Amino acid sequence: MKTSLGKKQKGAAAIEFALVFLIFFTVLYGVVSYSFPLLLVQSFNNATAEAVRRGMAVDPNASDYEVALKKEVGDVLAKKLEWVPTAVRAGLSMKPKYEDGILSATVTLQTDNLKSIMPVLKLGAIKVPDLPAQLQAVSSVQLANK
Repeated sequence: MKTSLGKKQKGAAAIEFALVFLIFFTVLYGVVSYSFPLLLVQSFNNATAEAVRRGMAVDPNASDYEVALKKEVGDVLAKKLEWVPTAVRAGLSMKPKYEDGILSATVTLQTDNLKSIMPVLKLGAIKVPDLPAQLQAVSSVQLANK
């Protein structure tokens, strides 16, 4: 003998699964989509620090000091950031800065291209990931006095 209680519970598991899956998927997507920009920032920091360190090996008394320093910095950044997706690398801008009178080097890396590689999941008023407009890393060193 069957009761009518079993028929009322038939779709309950599917509804519960749909609700739990939506929450689980949103949390998982948030973890993955926020991890990538954090990895980029750490890589930018590491690359700029290494570029500035390697810039210290360039002879400051050389006649083409700025050219040699730019080449060394560019080579280091290219090697350190070769894993970065092409869409992000296309938006990277390197701004080496040299001060007059004091031989110092500052390397800035920034990108504005994050939105192109990370699809945004909109859940009402909540956006996942809600990324900043740009990511930036700056490293500097004073090499010597002239």
